[in-house]
Amino acid sequence: MNANPDAAAQSLRQLIERLETLEGEKRGISDDIKDVYAEAKATGYDVKAVRAILRLRSLDPSTRLEDAAILETYLCALGME
Repeated sequence: MNANPDAAAQSLRQLIERLETLEGEKRGISDDIKDVYAEAKATGYDVKAVRAILRLRSLDPSTRLEDAAILETYLCALGME
């Protein structure tokens, strides 16, 4: 922390203001995401499936294949495949 109390207060104020701005942007983006999911649902898409696809697309392809193979193995072991 800075030795000068005025400088420390100014630094803190700037950090708080930056965080407030980012939190406001985050709320705006969150609202936009909700709107797109609502649009997907209104169009007839299954939102749960859309979320699953987004989750899968965020994975590295090799991780995705490995996860699918493990799931397949477990499903077969349980007689579900």
